[in-house]
Amino acid sequence: QVQLVESGGGLVQPGGSLRLSCAASGSIFSINAMGWYRQAPGKQRELVAAITSGGSTNYANSVKGRFTISRDNAKNTVYLQMNSLKPEDTAVYYCNAEIFLWLGADGVEYWGRGTQVTVSS
Repeated sequence: QVQLVESGGGLVQPGGSLRLSCAASGSIFSINAMGWYRQAPGKQRELVAAITSGGSTNYANSVKGRFTISRDNAKNTVYLQMNSLKPEDTAVYYCNAEIFLWLGADGVEYWGRGTQVTVSS
């Protein structure tokens, strides 16, 4: 059974930094893209950043220059370094990954349970 487990959320003041981690575990053959989404109260879930297995990245315009996504393929882990945080970054952050359970299988999308990030003074 595959699980994605996020960590690193919390309360931070505006201008501060946090680093989120998400580790995939279970019977995994390989992982394609991994990413971070967020959902603020009353809003739809939105893509924050994504990274392919080869290291190509893309970011939401609202976080470009402040957030950095990275991954450790050997550890099946993706990270999100968040700097210069703003109150509007407050949301539940979810990890997402396309995972292949065996050679030749179709990719399956998995989600973590989310971690709360609150930016407030």
